[in-house]
Amino acid sequence: MGVVYAIADAGVLGAEALPAAVAEMAGAGIRWIQVRAKHLSGSGWHAALAACCRALEGSGVRLWVDDRADLAALLPVDGVHVGQRDLPPAAARRVVGADVKIGLSTHDEEQFAAADADPAVDVIAVGPVFPTTGKEDPDPVVGLSFVRWARERTRKPLVAIGGIGAGNVAEVLAAGADAAAVLGAVCRGGAGEVRVNCRRLMIAAGAAGREG
Repeated sequence: MGVVYAIADAGVLGAEALPAAVAEMAGAGIRWIQVRAKHLSGSGWHAALAACCRALEGSGVRLWVDDRADLAALLPVDGVHVGQRDLPPAAARRVVGADVKIGLSTHDEEQFAAADADPAVDVIAVGPVFPTTGKEDPDPVVGLSFVRWARERTRKPLVAIGGIGAGNVAEVLAAGADAAAVLGAVCRGGAGEVRVNCRRLMIAAGAAGREG
């Protein structure tokens, strides 16, 4: 699991730029990438994700898809990440089968405890750790203290998300997160800046004594 979990967002980069963007992420050393495309049609989503799969073929990168368990079942991805208002993890498991990982976002102690106890959940995300503009209606900020609290209570891989960039990624990893999910700091400046952004994050993450 790479310490920087890069999110390639079609809403920021453009759907046509996603394959090149994920290739740039991989070239910068990112080993875990999620493709996010909230506003694409089903056919557009499928075409974009299939192109990303082709772009990363043979790279060893773990490619995840946001929300869409159906696409995770159809294409060669490693996982699907769902939120509290998406398909429940147990239902997603019936769609994707046993070999695709499932991640779940949590925003408070109750949601976290339920995710930790759910055998369908492989990876738990907590956040937003810091204020974020990555969502139209973000949940309340939980802070680094919640990352520390969560780390003490689960053996599952723990991902921190929300407002993370080069200036604070080391703090997030030091608090116990296995990985920091980053959208804005990766996609800022458009597809042409993705590799530089990712390298900056990887260097900053190294300050926590972790390898990407």
